[in-house]
Amino acid sequence: MEIAKPRQLQEITLQPEAADRVDGPIIMAVAGTVEAERFSVPLHRHGRGQLMASMRGLLAVDVGNEHWVVPASHTVWVPPGHLHTVASHGVFQGWSVFVAECACLSLPSRPRTFRTSALLREAVLRAAAWSGDMLDTAQQHIAAVILDEVRFAPAEALGLPLPAEARLMRIARAFITDPSDGRDLDAWAAWAAVSPRTLSRRFVQETGFTFTAWRQRVRLLRALEMLAAGEPVTTVAMDLGYSTTSAFIGLFRKAFGITPAAYRRSL
Repeated sequence: MEIAKPRQLQEITLQPEAADRVDGPIIMAVAGTVEAERFSVPLHRHGRGQLMASMRGLLAVDVGNEHWVVPASHTVWVPPGHLHTVASHGVFQGWSVFVAECACLSLPSRPRTFRTSALLREAVLRAAAWSGDMLDTAQQHIAAVILDEVRFAPAEALGLPLPAEARLMRIARAFITDPSDGRDLDAWAAWAAVSPRTLSRRFVQETGFTFTAWRQRVRLLRALEMLAAGEPVTTVAMDLGYSTTSAFIGLFRKAFGITPAAYRRSL
């Protein structure tokens, strides 16, 4: 089993196809810090699986028709062949593992997010420190642990489903761009030249959320990004269009089980 030598995180993130030249179940594991306020990788797909997570900062991942904002407590799994984009918010410290296509056959076939176990984190960080071209017996066991953690971890949804219908997608993209937009359903329907009844019905059919609940989810996911970037809780609440800071704190706690201030400290 061969493995490439570790590289600096930003290099391998921005040039992932370089890893495809190496054989073995774990093609490459890397960990590091990106000091820029934001880095992004445009839409792409590749012939191996990718496992990625942050230890500090926030990842935003678009995969298929979903937008995921992933806090440091969770890991993203993207199987081979799935189009996706990746971006960070704030100074980012994290890791990524590339898995050979043949080793992905027994792993989940759909992209997913799941809670990062201490075992997975430590195994990846150990793998990222490997410097040889061949794995010894102990390293092979660590590689197997990483794959088992992906195989058996229960999925936890952090996604934001996007509608497929063109007019609804136009509304969704506009609101994601500016989550503070306070227009009601009737105003959005008029803007997109669709009837309010159709907008309401199709949104539930295509996303599983009512339009109001979907907008709330957009705001909360954007709040995670802003908190990771160091914005004060009151600023986040006001910038996202909440009537009061306490209303924002209550909704955030209900959704994530933690207050915004405690979440920011956890980063």
